[in-house]
Amino acid sequence: MRAIPTKLRNKLDQDPWYRRCCLTGRTRTQEKIEWHHNFIFAGQQVNEKWCILPMAESIHDREKEQEIKERLNWIMLNRANVETIEKYSKQEELKKLNEKFGAWDPYGRYEI
Repeated sequence: MRAIPTKLRNKLDQDPWYRRCCLTGRTRTQEKIEWHHNFIFAGQQVNEKWCILPMAESIHDREKEQEIKERLNWIMLNRANVETIEKYSKQEELKKLNEKFGAWDPYGRYEI
């Protein structure tokens, strides 16, 4: 597991979006929220804000399950800007996931 640099960790900590699970909407008062590196590139976890996702501990324990993994990729890619999507050649994956799950709402709650 790659550590999140202090400067980035401070940015995440200040962002209210990182205080609740990006899938269930659970908050820190309801369950422990962990930050998940969702993108691996060239064998390493990428330390960029768009691909680090807040997850309830109980969901984080299941992050390798197909539906959860797809939902996490959908959220992550919708958070990335166009240049990032192109840099990592993820246009087709984003299109496929948007067709499957629809429009992403940053404050939505999704049944798992």
